[in-house]
Amino acid sequence: MFPTTHFAPVPQKLSARAMLDATTLITVTALAGVSDFVRIAFGERTLKRASHAAMLDIEAIEDQDCFIPHMTVTTFAQTVARVSGEEHFGLIVAPHLTIGSKGCWAEYMLGAPSLGAAIERGIATIGFHSKGDVMSLAKRGGEARLGYASAAKGRDGYAHVALGTVGILLSLCRTFLPDPWRPTRIEMDIPPPRDPDVFEDTFQCPFIFDAPGLFVCFKTDELRSTSAHHGTYRLTTIGDMARARVECGRLDSLPEVIIQQIWSQALAGKISIESAACSIDTSVRTLQRELNRAGTNFRDLANAVRTKRAVELLRETSAPITDISVALGYSAPAHFSRAFRHATGTSPQEFRRRAPKFAA
Repeated sequence: MFPTTHFAPVPQKLSARAMLDATTLITVTALAGVSDFVRIAFGERTLKRASHAAMLDIEAIEDQDCFIPHMTVTTFAQTVARVSGEEHFGLIVAPHLTIGSKGCWAEYMLGAPSLGAAIERGIATIGFHSKGDVMSLAKRGGEARLGYASAAKGRDGYAHVALGTVGILLSLCRTFLPDPWRPTRIEMDIPPPRDPDVFEDTFQCPFIFDAPGLFVCFKTDELRSTSAHHGTYRLTTIGDMARARVECGRLDSLPEVIIQQIWSQALAGKISIESAACSIDTSVRTLQRELNRAGTNFRDLANAVRTKRAVELLRETSAPITDISVALGYSAPAHFSRAFRHATGTSPQEFRRRAPKFAA
């Protein structure tokens, strides 16, 4: 079982508005492939400890279009580093991260005709990838500076996340640039480590620490480079992204943010108010109070999400109802049937028989 407490709660007087402003989200695809890497590099025990600390089974949902707090990502990364004893975890995993595994946002960028166009697409649509992150591009004196400001900055584990981000940005550039391409330098807003040479050895370019931000620098002319794979990626539009996932900037109420957390939990197979509260750095009591002020409560939100997920699974899969019950976190199929009947007016069995008559 996941622990019920992990983070120190914020002051009890924190308002829902303050909680919402402090909660930043990112698509879980940002961690795609990381769980498997951790298992291979450090073992199953380390992966389980990191998942327990994050209070979410990242591996179960890493290819889904759902959002998790930045805090979940930094906690996962920091725990891997602590349990494995590898202080440079982010540096080790960075070369193995690829832009192609980062969901529909990445697909939209990779469908651009040139590197410059891909970056401009990323800047314009980053709201579909994260709430709080900022992507930028500056050009001066023949040099392009591709920047990424993460909302995770300042949290324990940020250095690992920032290094992973560098790996993904380099992967984006290399998709459009010929081998063996290297950036002119990398700048990062992290303090110098004891062994800075290992950073330059890993990325094969000069590395600057204590920079004002995170930047990958290269020649401006390279922005015009086209991908040899252009036309082979799935055609993805902004409309496709809008249908696949909500734009983070539109999550402007605490219940909407919590619904995103419940949805991620439902996909992972365990819904917990403790996990939801910890993921936004507050206490269960404070979360309950602020949801009540918003006219709702965690149980009603969770039931609504469970019902929506149950409808999808009953209509679109042939999974046994017992398995669906377990996947939704019910302790017994009878509890699932009772909750589903209460929400829809019919049993799961009857719903499945009549599913073609139900509107999507």
